Amino acid sequence: MQFRLLFYFSPLRSANELINAALRPYPEDLVITTKVGPGRDPSGVWSHATPGQLRGQVEENLRQLGRDHLDVVNLRIVGTDSIAERFGALAELREAGLIRHLGISNVTPEHLAEARAIAPVVCVQNMYGIGVRSDQDDFVRACGEQGVAFVPFYSIAGTRREGGADGTESDEVLSVALAHGVSPAQVRLAWTLQRGPHVLAIPGTGDLAHLEENVAAGALRLSEEELAVLEALHHG
Repeated sequence: MQFRLLFYFSPLRSANELINAALRPYPEDLVITTKVGPGRDPSGVWSHATPGQLRGQVEENLRQLGRDHLDVVNLRIVGTDSIAERFGALAELREAGLIRHLGISNVTPEHLAEARAIAPVVCVQNMYGIGVRSDQDDFVRACGEQGVAFVPFYSIAGTRREGGADGTESDEVLSVALAHGVSPAQVRLAWTLQRGPHVLAIPGTGDLAHLEENVAAGALRLSEEELAVLEALHHG
């Protein structure tokens, strides 16, 4: 069982606190993946956390979750600057036993190489989906070759990001969805998952019915012909 936790929260409670209340005591097979890195100042501008602030973020995650370690921690990147100092700080926390595994988010191949020279990297989180960041195709394949999971976000929403799907859809996706009796969102997730055995997905939803659809998409297998049609759409 895997539960992906991001650094998002409501004005009332953090995601950590909700997970703690709902799932503790935690099942032994539960994997909680969290994310640290940037923060927002009062004006809403993003900035990088310092190594010391990263340790504080990790400790706060531990406190809110009520755990003595974090299963997977992703370092979220903003920009193309070196991540060595910040990733190195998390690597030290891994050596200290506070973190089991490390990942990176919103990164380039150069970032991955830089991080792997410091400590093992188990996953990369980047925006990716049908017609979204087709320039990432080589990176997706490279992650698989290096034994690194590729975990795309916005596989359904695409460039609308937090705005979610806008209700319009391409004829290609609609045709495949109709053939299988599923939703276009499920087709998009199935396509994402079939990019390789190392590819997962972060669909995200606040709707229980959509959550059930997202889980069911994992069992949807697209034919070679359907994949070819969607591949053409992906590259525009």
